[in-house]
Amino acid sequence: MGRRRYPPPAFLLLLLAAGPAWAQPGGLYSPADPLVLLQVDTLERRVLNSPSAWLVEFYATWCGHCIHFASTWRALAADVQEWSPAVTLGTLDCAEMANQKACRTFGITGFPTLKFFKAFSKSPADGVKIFHPGNSVESLRQSIITSLETHKETWPPACPPLEPASGEEIRGFFQANNVTYLALIFEKNDSFVGREVTLDMLRYENVAVRRVLSSEEELVKKYSVTTFPSGVLLIINGTFSRIPVKVEARSFYTYFLRQLPGVTQGSYTPTKAPDMQIKTTLTPWRPANPSKVYMADLESALHYALRVEVARFSVLTGERLRALKGFVAVLAKYFPGRPFVQNFLRSVNRWLRNVRGSRIPYRALELVLTNRKEGQAPAVLSNNVTWVGCQGSKPHFRGYPCSLWTLFHLLTVQATKHRKLSTGPLEVLGVMRSYIQWFFGCRECAEHFEAMAAESLDQVSSVDEAALWLWSRHNRVNARLAGTETEDPKFPKLQWPPLDLCLPCHSMVNGRHVWDEAAVLRFLKIHFSPANIFLDYTEPETAQQVRRSREAEEGAGERVKSEGIERGENGREEEEEEGGEEEEEGGEEGEEERGKGRGENGREGEAEEEEKGRREEEEGEERRIEKPVGARVETETGGSERRGSSEPRKPSIVRMSAKTQVLEEDIVDLDSFSELHYKSKALKAAAVAANKGQRLSKRDTIPLLMGDDSHQAFDYAAAWERLRRRGLGSKQLIGALEEEGGRDTRRRNNWFHVLGVGFSHLDISLCIVLYFLSSLCLLAMYTFFRMRHRKGRLGFPTA
Repeated sequence: MGRRRYPPPAFLLLLLAAGPAWAQPGGLYSPADPLVLLQVDTLERRVLNSPSAWLVEFYATWCGHCIHFASTWRALAADVQEWSPAVTLGTLDCAEMANQKACRTFGITGFPTLKFFKAFSKSPADGVKIFHPGNSVESLRQSIITSLETHKETWPPACPPLEPASGEEIRGFFQANNVTYLALIFEKNDSFVGREVTLDMLRYENVAVRRVLSSEEELVKKYSVTTFPSGVLLIINGTFSRIPVKVEARSFYTYFLRQLPGVTQGSYTPTKAPDMQIKTTLTPWRPANPSKVYMADLESALHYALRVEVARFSVLTGERLRALKGFVAVLAKYFPGRPFVQNFLRSVNRWLRNVRGSRIPYRALELVLTNRKEGQAPAVLSNNVTWVGCQGSKPHFRGYPCSLWTLFHLLTVQATKHRKLSTGPLEVLGVMRSYIQWFFGCRECAEHFEAMAAESLDQVSSVDEAALWLWSRHNRVNARLAGTETEDPKFPKLQWPPLDLCLPCHSMVNGRHVWDEAAVLRFLKIHFSPANIFLDYTEPETAQQVRRSREAEEGAGERVKSEGIERGENGREEEEEEGGEEEEEGGEEGEEERGKGRGENGREGEAEEEEKGRREEEEGEERRIEKPVGARVETETGGSERRGSSEPRKPSIVRMSAKTQVLEEDIVDLDSFSELHYKSKALKAAAVAANKGQRLSKRDTIPLLMGDDSHQAFDYAAAWERLRRRGLGSKQLIGALEEEGGRDTRRRNNWFHVLGVGFSHLDISLCIVLYFLSSLCLLAMYTFFRMRHRKGRLGFPTA
């Protein structure tokens, strides 16, 4: 992992800020390299069901080991370029946001990962991981040959045979093949020279190459071979001779055979399709102050860690799941983010704590992170990364490793300021160690960090020492990586903090530089304090995010289920037949639009009314999607009300218990449901009667009067006639009737709200159960003390 470094000269920042934009070609490779540069839309199309075998490197531009390995992979591609179309080399940058799903599909969990796909592979699971311990071109070239030989039934059509030749095959070779030359490479069983030369001559015509093992005594004796490897050239006229090379090696054999008379290169030439070009982007340079910390870097680190690094594992179990829970718990406790980001982290932490079982599919976690499930925290983090203090001069410099270092420095410092919350000096460092071990994509970097942790992490005894331990180990990493390919020339890896940031941190003792750790600790607490975090280039919190965050924090959507039942029983029938009737949950906006429609268009024809009703229905549906049913908003007095209702929310015993908030979704007011159901059917019958020009009979209004006291019952029939005389259409009659009846009902129900205190049937049932249990408890206590009293009397000593 790289360290966030800053250029010491101040004029460099001015120079960079003066530039209008900074061109950033994507990835570690360019179209000039002899590689196929794959993208998300070409990966499966090119690799799967291909007549050629494929070896693909999955890498991340920010991974230090990938940067080291890039030169080796580029050299390997040039070395085996002539082996195509038997085997093709490709690359895919998993750091690109567009490629992350593809990398997950192909099972990539660390970088760099090499996967070999046989010819005509059917699925991403057919890829076999190739281990490259030496990271040398020779070892990788031999791994390709070994993988090619695993082909049995689906041998690549363009690949020549690589198995050893027999005496019988050699005797009849020219009769079966139309070539002038046959080169025999005699070698031992563990040698790769013969197979390498065979693949090198793949594209050349009029010559063939076969490998002969030293154990083939008939051919060894016939051609007088005494050393291995050795080359013998057979000509179609029956003559043969030793291949005259200075060194018995692959390159010498290949050069000699390509110079033979009549040997020409075949017509096959690899072509580069347009989709093999790397897309380049023009990103404006973001001037950054080296003395500040940027929230854009921190939030980008959160996004990349939770949605990219963790997402590479389809199932989280065991130590990996514990590492994730610890990581999120520390973030929820110490991350000094914006309020809606803090709410997001706390929500994810609660969800992880409440998960049952020892395994979590990432898809379930993804629903929480992206708010695809009602009642969870919204996707407040951006879907891309924005580097400011951690931006590099090229995409593969700094970025995510720099932001991760910054994030954990911030967390260790916050732990020193909130000592009462801390569970120990290793709380943050232990979480960092686990996260890097189980999730950090650069595996070589993770191994280096684990070695440092195993060496001295157990010696940390306080939260102050934890902050200093991370600082000193970060400087050690900077010293190790200084001058390597991973160092950004614009931001050299110096020991941090430099003199211009913290002069008291540096001291000289006997002409030797030493750190004043007390001054360093003071500097760390100031530099990584919330007051020093800048919000430049962060995405603003939108009004929708504020609303959804509050809803998620307060348990929004508590009545979705009960209102969904009402709509399921009544809403569909009414909407299909009437089209223009809006549901009660449309909110205050829906009421205003309906009132406006009645005022302006009350005397239009039936066809126009139905068309307007359909439009209103569609708009109401959009409002219901945008504003979930049952959502609550804060009032000026700190209370909360349901959207679309002027009445206060009813208190509930269930609501008083935080652990049983989820039960609110299952509470259905059966009285209200029955009333609405029968009134809806009555209104529907009234509409049919009005369309036929009939008067509404008293029988039709009986359901409208059910449940009302006789002296307070609302006369729907009279109201119907009164509204009809005003010239309203059938759809508007029903809306006006509901509105007038609703006002009357609200006036009458005020006393019922007072007397009933708003308790649901479930609340009353719980009260009865609790009363019964308390009675049993009192009876048991009475019996216990009664028996004890009797025993005391019997056992009392007498004179």
